[in-house]
Amino acid sequence: MTTATDSSNERPLQEPNAQAEVFDIVRQAHQMESTEDYVELIDDLIASQGEARLVEVAERLGISQPSASKTIARLQREGFVTSEPYRSIFLTDKGKALADKSRARHDLVYRFLLSIGVSEKTAKIDSEGVEHHVSQETLDAFQRIIDKV
Repeated sequence: MTTATDSSNERPLQEPNAQAEVFDIVRQAHQMESTEDYVELIDDLIASQGEARLVEVAERLGISQPSASKTIARLQREGFVTSEPYRSIFLTDKGKALADKSRARHDLVYRFLLSIGVSEKTAKIDSEGVEHHVSQETLDAFQRIIDKV
């Protein structure tokens, strides 16, 4: 049991600006996470079915159609997708580039997890979250480890 005087497990407190910077980076990653998931899914649907429809996006993300519609509208305002009411959703060049980048990050994290002995099932689940929250430096390290295995 750790007591108030037991400092063996304590981490030193960062300077306020340094700590704020870390939290800002994490917040930015969370903001992009939804965008990346949507554009990657839309790209997958277009590749496999020739189109991406709102109803299928919502179903595959396990959310309501109104929630998906709201996010698609935001993605359209941000220039990642184009869509008309009751029509298919299409990626812009910007959206396609983000989908490709996200998929590559996802694949790299997945392969890294497999290379260190994580089961396929767990690697599939974990890579879905980890891909959004690691730096390029960390991804490069993952690649070096994969290359050695």
